[in-house]
Amino acid sequence: MAGYRPTWQGHLRLSLVTCPVALYTATNSGGEVHFNLINPETNNRIKMVTTDPDTGPVERAKLVKGYEFEKGQYVLLTNEEIASVKLESTKTIDIERFVPEADIDRIYWDNPYYLAPDGKLAQEAFSVIREAMARSGQIALGRVVMSTRERLLALEPRGKGILAYTLRTDAEVRAEDEIFGAISDKAPDAAMISIAEKIIQQQEGPFDPSQFTDRYEEALKALIADKRKGHKVAKVAEPDDTNVVDLMAALRASLGGAPGAKAKPARAAAKATGRSKATAAPAPAKAPARRKAS
Repeated sequence: MAGYRPTWQGHLRLSLVTCPVALYTATNSGGEVHFNLINPETNNRIKMVTTDPDTGPVERAKLVKGYEFEKGQYVLLTNEEIASVKLESTKTIDIERFVPEADIDRIYWDNPYYLAPDGKLAQEAFSVIREAMARSGQIALGRVVMSTRERLLALEPRGKGILAYTLRTDAEVRAEDEIFGAISDKAPDAAMISIAEKIIQQQEGPFDPSQFTDRYEEALKALIADKRKGHKVAKVAEPDDTNVVDLMAALRASLGGAPGAKAKPARAAAKATGRSKATAAPAPAKAPARRKAS
């Protein structure tokens, strides 16, 4: 773990068994391409200066945090006053409960961290807790305070350590009906579903994260390299309009053109849908718009 700075340090406790631990972020910050604001007339990087609208620039070290309880009215808090708020979870991850992984809806999973013993003396107790968790086959739930917020943690054994995920609170998750409520309840065409299922089968395969790269960032790197060489930036063509007019035709074309698919004769394709081109049913009428809930 040399070279990695922990996000949080404290103790992990299972009943009366306690050991020092440290939390490390399990992912890198997004993207390698970072931009700065530049004045094109001088080529100088712009500096952001903390400024009081009445008195002008202010040293950042002199600033305090403020909570706005009314428009323009603040309760001021120093770092020492904020640090005086003591919760047990500021220094201890106390395992409160064990639950099946399937009981935690995927929408609640937030950011991943690695939890490791903090020092050689902590390794024995840590290993006991980790192994007991592994044998239970369940997710451990605890609490931790990070960045002035108490977060629920989901803990599960991973290799020689523990993978910890912060979980979103119920208040942070929107009710799905707020977004999905306007979607029509009308059942889609069974023949179309059958073709779509075949397309899915043709595209099945294992998940290999190494095959997925950030193509936008790679394109940005290429653009920057071209600019450094003095090349003129080529104008990129606009993507084709993907609006589907004939859904059945688009599905049939997708089935024949999916990766690894063999082109099918028109008769075979028609047989797969259970209807020929001549007897294909007309496109279903557009469902009436649902009235927005008040």
